[in-house]
Amino acid sequence: MGPQSTPDLSTAPSPLSLSTVAVVGLGTMGTGIAEVLARAGREVIGIDTDEAAARHAVTTLETATARAVQRERITERERQDILARFRTFTDLQAAADADLVIEVVPEDYELKRQVFAGLDAVVRPDTILATGTNALSVTRLAADSQRPERVLGVHFFNPAPAMKLVEVVSSVLTAPAAVAAVTDLAHDLGKDPIAVGDRPGFVADGLLFGYLNQAAAMYEAKYATREDIDAAMRLGCGLPMGPLALLDLIGVDTARTVLEAMYAESQDRLHAPAPILGQLAEAGLTGRKAGRGFYTYDAPGSGTAVPDAESPAAADELAGGRTVTGVGVAGSGTMASGIAEVFAKAGFKVVLAARSLEKAEKAKARIAKSLGRSVDKGRMSAEARDTALAAITPAGSLDAFADVDLAVEAVAEDLAVKQELFTTLDKVCKPGAVLATTTSSLPVVACARATSRPEDVIGMHFFNPAPAMKLVEVVRTVLTADDVHATVRAVCAKVRKHPVDCGDRAGFIVNALLFPYLNNAIKMVEEHYATLDDIDAAMKLGGGYPMGPFELLDVVGLDVSLAIEKVLHAEFRDPGLAPAPLLEHLVAAGCLGRKTGRGFREYARR
Repeated sequence: MGPQSTPDLSTAPSPLSLSTVAVVGLGTMGTGIAEVLARAGREVIGIDTDEAAARHAVTTLETATARAVQRERITERERQDILARFRTFTDLQAAADADLVIEVVPEDYELKRQVFAGLDAVVRPDTILATGTNALSVTRLAADSQRPERVLGVHFFNPAPAMKLVEVVSSVLTAPAAVAAVTDLAHDLGKDPIAVGDRPGFVADGLLFGYLNQAAAMYEAKYATREDIDAAMRLGCGLPMGPLALLDLIGVDTARTVLEAMYAESQDRLHAPAPILGQLAEAGLTGRKAGRGFYTYDAPGSGTAVPDAESPAAADELAGGRTVTGVGVAGSGTMASGIAEVFAKAGFKVVLAARSLEKAEKAKARIAKSLGRSVDKGRMSAEARDTALAAITPAGSLDAFADVDLAVEAVAEDLAVKQELFTTLDKVCKPGAVLATTTSSLPVVACARATSRPEDVIGMHFFNPAPAMKLVEVVRTVLTADDVHATVRAVCAKVRKHPVDCGDRAGFIVNALLFPYLNNAIKMVEEHYATLDDIDAAMKLGGGYPMGPFELLDVVGLDVSLAIEKVLHAEFRDPGLAPAPLLEHLVAAGCLGRKTGRGFREYARR
């Protein structure tokens, strides 16, 4: 048999037909991809050297399609057609007739290289070879192949049948026609493909794994418990899963592999795997698949976490706390009025103090509108609205805080302003009153030191809008008294908020994890690696985020975001936390996001 000629894919007149697809590696991801392909009418050749894995893939497809019939999404005849299109084998020779081969074996370069070498000897000259890697170099795999122009990456997200995003990864060697063919296939599968270049993590995982790594490091430093870290990111950012639970789902060993590859390229300390990832991986505690990782599960492969030695003990939140019936809220902005509304609805007597009585009354009027909307939507009765409003007393001076049990400061994020206010609270508030700041980035202890009773000062970081957001970060300083901490946790329970404990350092939990992720997204755009739209789509479709990073930055405000980035960089002194120059340039130009009509995107003026 003579040598086969290699077709010039770069000049192909039309997208290549990909009607028969081989999937090599029938683990969770490979099986999910096979299901997606078979449901979309492709002939699917499943290949795995482990016969048990092949049988399990067939069983999984049978179960998934039976469920679809039960839910009346497909007919029984369609189910049988899908099952008939999926055949399994244990030898790469079965891929001989495939138009496309997708490799999803474990993240080990030598193993993947061997698979590609075996495929080179088997497939047709025009067959496209795709790797499902999310960490290893597509370019390196292509260069080691006999026909590098037909090699690319196609990165599905888990679970493949449900997740819409597919990253189509081309190297400098990949032919445009191969990229076009795989992109068209992804559209045919009902997915949303984005085209990206070859670098570890690509877009979604490139942003996600840095964030997960910082969460692991935060836990390892005993800054916060695993439960509080996960609750903070779910409730504070609207994420579908906390970072440590997500690491257990992905696999601690897999996450470490991805981060090693990212760090090798970026040399960014934020990508250097947290030591605990290596410790857990070496101990075989790789997450759900092992039955234990950051959490303990009731069985290997289960998603049901069970109590273990680290689980928080049930405790009476009221034990040891001070009595709180009256609350003072200082400020007249959106956050102050939102916090006052929260306390009033929970039955507390509230004094709302601003720099003038007029400002305080305007803030109360804003609360009245908010409560009115709740009545209109059937969330509360008119009687409950009237009771809550009657509980709020506007005041033009902090002198009105003389009898409150808890004073909550919600003024501008300016340390000098806050310190002056705390000096006044120290003089005005009765002995034993708890003094709280809602700062999101300034040191709580600096507010405490402005008083003669720093043991009574604590952070209560509410999230905006306060009436809707469930999270409160409870920030203890090294001086905060135990009964003050207990009091604030009890108050959070009474106002139906979820408190998470953390120490007094920049960013607390949420901002310390969120803003480096946002900053890294900006750097991706600066490096022309991906567009705003592709990055936002990747994180919403691939990570389940409620908003893409640039949507969120424009909502938060670029000036606010820059200020938080600067505080984080100053506190931790890590070069990777330095604000992206593009963010600084936009702020300097007055492009602050939605509030100015232009940030990363332009918005219609209201």
